[in-house]
Parts: sequence; C-alpha cells; structure tokens
Amino acid sequence: MALEQHIEELRAELRSIADKDELRQIEAELEAALEELDRRWREDG
Repeated sequence: MALEQHIEELRAELRSIADKDELRQIEAELEAALEELDRRWREDG
C-alpha cells in the first residue's frame, strides 16, 4: 500500500472513531506515517 493511501485511510478512520483509546492509537499511527512521508520527500528532494 502506498504511504499516501495509508495516510488518507487513517484520516478517514479518525472521522468515525468514538473510542478515545482507539483515537489516540490512530493519531499516533497517522503522525508516524506523516513523518515518514516527510522524511522520504526530504531524501528525494
């Protein structure tokens, strides 16, 4: 799965989560994915 697609799926999940623990988990995963995407852009740029 492309990293960008994974990020979009995480963002979609965040819009529908009611459980606070699951919300924190998805937020952490999204933050890590965004950091990885940023790292890849810096390496390519």
